[in-house]
Amino acid sequence: MVTVFVLAVAGTLIAKSRVPPAESTGAVTSSADLRIKEANIEEETGGVRWKLKAEQALIFDAEGRTSLRAIAVDVFERDRSWTIVGEEGDLFQATKNLEIRKNVVLTSSDGMRLETSVLRWQGAEKRLWTDAPVRLSRGGAVADGSALEVRMAEEYTTMAGRVHSVFTDARQ
Repeated sequence: MVTVFVLAVAGTLIAKSRVPPAESTGAVTSSADLRIKEANIEEETGGVRWKLKAEQALIFDAEGRTSLRAIAVDVFERDRSWTIVGEEGDLFQATKNLEIRKNVVLTSSDGMRLETSVLRWQGAEKRLWTDAPVRLSRGGAVADGSALEVRMAEEYTTMAGRVHSVFTDARQ
């Protein structure tokens, strides 16, 4: 009887060790140092003021990165402003560089709209860019390209790749 019991336990243990572990469908735990709901960050530098709002912020001190969810950024200059929204992104604390991903839409106070899947800001260079397909529209003009770079200090914009543009009369 004891031998049968030992064989049954040994057989069960061997069978369980060969079955891959099941993935948890519960809440994902995060190794973030700090979790913030409804995060708001504001800063002003060189005549430009910006406000960042996020539904959730996870701060990773060792990486110097803040992971953001449901992002809205408002940027204000003297004579113009922009709003950028996206589903997720990262703010890099030392450089203040920002990457926004998934359904990114930028709208400007002069009616320009930019749509892409990822948009990056490099603060030191004052460079806004993406290497993902992008659509720019304003009034009756629409331009599609495979990448975009905006140099704010030099005031120029470059759309790369096979660019396709359509111009219609916006008054119709």
